[in-house]
Amino acid sequence: MTPPGPRGAAVGRGIGIGLMYGLWRPRVLGAWRVPASGPVILAVNHSHNIDGPMLMGTAPRPVHFLIKKEAFAGPLDPFLRGIGQLKVDRAIADRAAVTDALGVLSGGGVLGIFPEGTRGEGDFASLRAGLAYFALRAGAPIVPVAVLGSTGRGGRLIRALPPLRSRVDVVFGGPFDAGDGSGRRTRKALDEATARIQQRLTAHLESARRLTGR
Repeated sequence: MTPPGPRGAAVGRGIGIGLMYGLWRPRVLGAWRVPASGPVILAVNHSHNIDGPMLMGTAPRPVHFLIKKEAFAGPLDPFLRGIGQLKVDRAIADRAAVTDALGVLSGGGVLGIFPEGTRGEGDFASLRAGLAYFALRAGAPIVPVAVLGSTGRGGRLIRALPPLRSRVDVVFGGPFDAGDGSGRRTRKALDEATARIQQRLTAHLESARRLTGR
């Protein structure tokens, strides 16, 4: 299967810009930290259903997100594929999704990952090894991203969404390498890289909360 090209993701970015700025009030901080070219992984905390679309609409480059297969239902399947998003089965070692994600990176694109695997507290408390695998395998830097939305109930139509027209802060951190410079991709190297990544992502989230007062 041919990996999704940048054209669909660019269309998705345009849609994300229109929707996110139309329904909420994004405040983007540090977008200049995202490398202007070459492969990069955006590691995003996940506490709202809009986190993926919000990043698609606020990142300075088009993003291909790994999205759970359950979201590709009915008419959303061709739509999500058409805007360059990647379907992943979280219950198995999804080789097709891995191939597609590595294809994005080898083509110099931007891969978006929720390293916690699913929506939760959004605090990076529990990371899966997939992020470290992609970073080490592709040699791509990781940019931590904190999406911080209102937790109040006023104006909220759906519990998993911030209230409409509320401010949502998107804070990009500095890029970093997950590896230790040895080039190792063993299980131990993956575990060590995951620990380093978690430390960096947690530190960025804490910094973003101090910066935004969230």
